[in-house]
Amino acid sequence: MNDLVARLGALPTAAISDALDRAGIKGALHGLSPLSNDFRAVGPAFTVRYAPVNECGVGTVGDFLDDVPPGSVVVIDNDGRTDVTVWGGIMTEVAAHRGIAGTVINGVCRDVSASLAQSYPLFSRGRFMRTGKDRVRLVAVDEPVTVSGVEIHPGNLLCADADGVVAVPAVETERITETAERIERVEADIVAAAHAGSTLREAREKFGYHTLQTRTQA
Repeated sequence: MNDLVARLGALPTAAISDALDRAGIKGALHGLSPLSNDFRAVGPAFTVRYAPVNECGVGTVGDFLDDVPPGSVVVIDNDGRTDVTVWGGIMTEVAAHRGIAGTVINGVCRDVSASLAQSYPLFSRGRFMRTGKDRVRLVAVDEPVTVSGVEIHPGNLLCADADGVVAVPAVETERITETAERIERVEADIVAAAHAGSTLREAREKFGYHTLQTRTQA
């Protein structure tokens, strides 16, 4: 698995997304963006889900971080809320120190300067300063979550870069990796042919560009 993680980490999410399309797998997480275009993250998902506080009005955020293995990508589902944050500076400092690969939030984060200073990869629906403490509560850890209509199970591979975030089912990792690598090679061949004097139309036709992401029959 470590070899596959490294290979996926060398690939752009665009190629991985095309490979998922070709396999008929829904994996692109719409609406999530990095705090910096230099951020990249890849690793197995450690999943967390929040919900609004109940009648007692008491909630907490972040204590789960003690249980996250190094190299994981934390995936937080706060139901896409943008009015309260579920990740801040303390969590960034601790996660970076412990070797966590990055964090993907179906919601928003704060203390952006800490993430940038630590070069800790954060991907979210935006940024907002209001705390989630006493506004949201932790309801599930290491259970499946759904983000942008994509079901993410613990251990699925999360890949994120300047273009966004994709989730690869663990059982499909090898197939998706091989397909994405082939797509990257084909696109490099097209560019090389164009630089060598071919028209773009001819190069794309020669290397089958228009069907790279076309779904294959099982």
